Amino acid sequence: MADVTSEPKPFNPFEPGFAADPYPQYAQLCATNPVQRTPLGLWALFGYDDAVRLLRDPSLSVEDRSVIGPNPRAEIRQQILGDRTQRGTRGILNLDPPDHTRLRKLVQQAFTPRMVERLAPRVQAMVDEMLDAAVARSPEFDVISDLAFPLPFRVINEMLGMPASEETKMRDLAHTLTLGLEPLLALQHLEEIADASDLIVAQVLGAIEWKRAHPADDLLSALIAAEADGDRLSPEELLDQVILLYIAGHETTVNLIGNGAYALLRNRAQLERWRDDASLDTNAVDELLRFDAPVQFSRRVTTAELVVGDQTIEAGVFVLTGLAAANRDAAKWGADAQVLDVTRANAAQHLAFGSGIHHCLGASLARLEGRTALGTLIRRFPNLELATDTPAWNGRLVLRGLDTLPVTLDG
Repeated sequence: MADVTSEPKPFNPFEPGFAADPYPQYAQLCATNPVQRTPLGLWALFGYDDAVRLLRDPSLSVEDRSVIGPNPRAEIRQQILGDRTQRGTRGILNLDPPDHTRLRKLVQQAFTPRMVERLAPRVQAMVDEMLDAAVARSPEFDVISDLAFPLPFRVINEMLGMPASEETKMRDLAHTLTLGLEPLLALQHLEEIADASDLIVAQVLGAIEWKRAHPADDLLSALIAAEADGDRLSPEELLDQVILLYIAGHETTVNLIGNGAYALLRNRAQLERWRDDASLDTNAVDELLRFDAPVQFSRRVTTAELVVGDQTIEAGVFVLTGLAAANRDAAKWGADAQVLDVTRANAAQHLAFGSGIHHCLGASLARLEGRTALGTLIRRFPNLELATDTPAWNGRLVLRGLDTLPVTLDG
């Protein structure tokens, strides 16, 4: 149980120990200071009900042009991309209706639960292949580098119909590109992010040109040909959606699998409960998403004054929603909010995939990959154990996860 005092606490991602475990701080923020202008200058909400309200408010924006006055996000983009600052702005995560509505309608056809379930045998085969390779190499393997990192990228790469020979290169570029989402890291990696952006754009443009001439039964060909009510993706929109699919379809699921494996191995009774009951496959993954969210924060921009609790947030400013904090808010989840329980009845009400019109397009795919990877891992290796008490966290604020998670397969 988190130690929560009554003293209002400011959000402090620099607090010692925060990178390894931010949840004690989040619990205190929920209890004492759930709506605040943070020392970073941004407003932030940490409670569940406030986060749901913000995420579902159709009057709020995600576009930089809605910001009044200084825009730190745009300033970072300018420093990274120079005269290429429009790059990425046409992805659906960065657009309001009606553009968002039109583009999401075109893209979401490939991500319905029915379409995703058709991928289940292929995802299972990939997981089996990766675990076979791990066994052949050693009784010890790294959950991140040997499973969590390659699996979701291989899935989205095959869905798009991209060359398998370029998989590792694209995966590394996408991983570098996500540093641009981290306000505390982006400025330390300006040149790397810019170079990765140029290289991934060139790669995707080349693939689009090839697919236009050689369409196939894959997602990229479908996006090129997509029509809904007479609409198509423009060349710029197509480029941004494909790059977004690479990033959003990969990094978040890496964290789901890695954070989930770590949580299970530190809560052995819950691991064994899920391992022995396949009917818990779906609920267990939702509880892992609640317990340690792959995406810790989401953003909105106010378009008018917004009263939340006893605070008035001005128009035209960024507000961060603390998804991870909300997912453990005792006011929502009860006295056992900090406890992992794979049988939790309301686990699916977590905010790990956001909410409202920007609810994660790939939620069904992430759940499939998570339950297949983790379910197979804990059943194939019932004596699985952590090989270290101090795994390496990636130090990221938004996409919090592990860089390494060594385990022993035979206990």
